Amino acid sequence: MLKTVTREFVFTGKMPFECCHASHLTLLPGGDVLAAWFGGSREGADDVAIWSARRSGGQWTPPVQVAAEAGLPHWNPVLFTRPDGTVWLFYKVGRLLKEWSTRLKISQDNGLTWTEPVELVPGDRGGRGPVRNKLIVLSDGSWLAPASTEDGIWKAFADRSIDQGETWRKSNEIRIASLHEGADMEIRSDIPVSEQSFRGRGVIQPTLWESEPGRVHMLLRSTEGRIYRSDSADFGRTWSEAYPTGLPNNNSGIDLVKLQDGVLALIFNPVGLNWGPRTPLVLATSSDNGRTWGNDLVLEAGEGEYSYPAIIAAADRVYLTYTWKRERIVFGELHYTNP
Repeated sequence: MLKTVTREFVFTGKMPFECCHASHLTLLPGGDVLAAWFGGSREGADDVAIWSARRSGGQWTPPVQVAAEAGLPHWNPVLFTRPDGTVWLFYKVGRLLKEWSTRLKISQDNGLTWTEPVELVPGDRGGRGPVRNKLIVLSDGSWLAPASTEDGIWKAFADRSIDQGETWRKSNEIRIASLHEGADMEIRSDIPVSEQSFRGRGVIQPTLWESEPGRVHMLLRSTEGRIYRSDSADFGRTWSEAYPTGLPNNNSGIDLVKLQDGVLALIFNPVGLNWGPRTPLVLATSSDNGRTWGNDLVLEAGEGEYSYPAIIAAADRVYLTYTWKRERIVFGELHYTNP
């Protein structure tokens, strides 16, 4: 059972950006929360940078810009707190989605200051490392990052590191077998995304969990009206073809976390229409490794866009963020008990 403890805006009032989206969060040593998102005049514009704020003592600090390279749009920050307390910030830069490069910045002081950015995988174009959702640490100590590319047919993969992020090895590509190169489609929508996003079909932006040692799974955003799934039996080195679940998907971001008792908590828009409305936003749970889902908690149900959630957990607490009408970022804290 999930019960809301706190739901609030990360920031209020007039901000130095007109649009914000694609938030992420991490829990810091001592219990503070660090959030990040991209903000600028509109998604994909040259002035879009990465912004961050910290929640300490129940209050949010004012947002600060933490990554900006002149003339390059910034996208999809992903935060990760290492066991030693060091915070890593991954994000994408580039005007074309298919030519994204992944940057990494590191903070030794809970996000107050950051190193200069470096390429996660030197020379990469397309985007290595986590594309939007969190990386996870597997039972063998390896790091696994959920990744994807948007060049022609959309494909996902997992990036694996056995040396705590120094080097990365890409898995096989995960795709919908019935889709072939040249099967791109172009549609229009009222959702204010980059025009590039309306082309292409397939699966992107996976979210990961390990059910037992070595057995790893992902759920994927898709263009097919359903959330797709893929499975690995070798710590994420190789993956099955993507296959559909019974969960609806509107071709918008999803995220999942495994709770302390093995229950899965998934946050998503339950709309089975490609580029469909990004409302409502709900949280569902599964106690059978994702085969069936129930106990929906409705987070937003009004008109507008409520999308691109991020979710993490620690002990009996669940923390989440999501986009609120492209104007704000919402933070939520939930208390979890298994009845």
